[in-house]
Amino acid sequence: MFEKILVANRGEIACRVMQACRELHVATVAVYSEADRDSLHVQMADEAVCIGPPPNRDSYLNAANIISAAVITGAEAIHPGYGNLSEVPSFAEVCEACKIKFIGPPSHVISKMGDKAAARKTMQDAGVPVIPGSDGPVSDLKEARDIAAQLGYPVRIKAVSGGGWRGIRVVHNAEQIGAALEAARAEAKAAFGSGDVYIEKDIEEPRHVEVQVLADEHGNVVHLGERECSIQHRNQKLLEEAPCVAVSNSLRRRLGEAAVKAAQAVGYTNAGTIEFLLDKRGRFYFMEMNTRVQVEHPVTEMLTGVDIVREQIRIAAGERLSIEQGRIWFNGHAIECRILAADGDREFAPSPGTITEWQPPAGPGIRVDTGVRAGSVISSYYDPMVAKVICWAPDRAAAIGKMEGALKGMIVKGIRTTIPFHLRLLGNAYFRRGEIDTHFLERRMPKSGEDRP
Repeated sequence: MFEKILVANRGEIACRVMQACRELHVATVAVYSEADRDSLHVQMADEAVCIGPPPNRDSYLNAANIISAAVITGAEAIHPGYGNLSEVPSFAEVCEACKIKFIGPPSHVISKMGDKAAARKTMQDAGVPVIPGSDGPVSDLKEARDIAAQLGYPVRIKAVSGGGWRGIRVVHNAEQIGAALEAARAEAKAAFGSGDVYIEKDIEEPRHVEVQVLADEHGNVVHLGERECSIQHRNQKLLEEAPCVAVSNSLRRRLGEAAVKAAQAVGYTNAGTIEFLLDKRGRFYFMEMNTRVQVEHPVTEMLTGVDIVREQIRIAAGERLSIEQGRIWFNGHAIECRILAADGDREFAPSPGTITEWQPPAGPGIRVDTGVRAGSVISSYYDPMVAKVICWAPDRAAAIGKMEGALKGMIVKGIRTTIPFHLRLLGNAYFRRGEIDTHFLERRMPKSGEDRP
């Protein structure tokens, strides 16, 4: 096991990793920007190093400064968390060159799965169902029109590189495809440095279902079941739950087998997530792989009892998985609400400021992952995450009730939060019946003050 790990992130995920390190008796190093000098993750760590001014590009995306911090503190490994440098293959490659263990997959795997067209081809070759589409990047408008006509509208134009749902356009007819292709290419070029895009069939009213996998360096791979991630605003998840109400035991087995097959096809190690689209007929299609720990990993931990972050660290240290597939049980139901410093009634406009009063919920089956406390500043420089509230109960209805009680008792003053939005969502009749897809907020969720179903 490592003696010291540097956590190359901030906020709740940095605190989450440090807690796992404490349990493993591993010393931790925090890195922080000048704006985060008094942050909770800095206080939790055994050592802390300032890596630059507040903008992300000058601090948490400054790979040279982070590597330097690891070297001067003697950290043997770096945990990237999620976001920031977690899926940047060049950062993992530098870690490898500096003999610092990157707690994640090898750099070449990150690179391969970050190339959406290459990932799609790899999954096809492995026998994992993929969304029908082009075999690679489209070269020009004529080819795009021909492929779209063959697939049938609507189609989705997607950037080959990157993530975060940038460089994506949905096209409903032939008249739209020229402008959409140009816009997707321009956005992809600006965001990822490459304007290459490919085309795939747009699945109507899909569920976004993802499967958690763990793989060690000894060839062992397991899946931890699926998560329902369809409640999204502009493709950013707001609430996740496990299991998915639309997934039967037989479908869960097939999803899990496909996810394991996908991980094995690329020689994956550490924690990763295979994301699928699930249509109304129960057919699923590979969408992409996230080569890192997910924001929503706690719902799977609550459901299975498996500490995913702890397993990440153990795997990186060369240890075997502590679990076998046949011994993984899916018990009850778990829900996670991402509480943001944002106004849910104004298109989730950020609400930076200082938290003047803070009282998280507590009780049986309730977990709160956070990087804040009373006096913490929610900065406009970073993601507006305040906390993740996770509730577990024996069934979905009880989990919804438990979450409602938890959020009603949660006190966050000094900023606007999405707690009122989440309470409206939890009370929505369509949501309570499990009638969910990725367009739920636009189609089923009325604005505040409107009548709800």
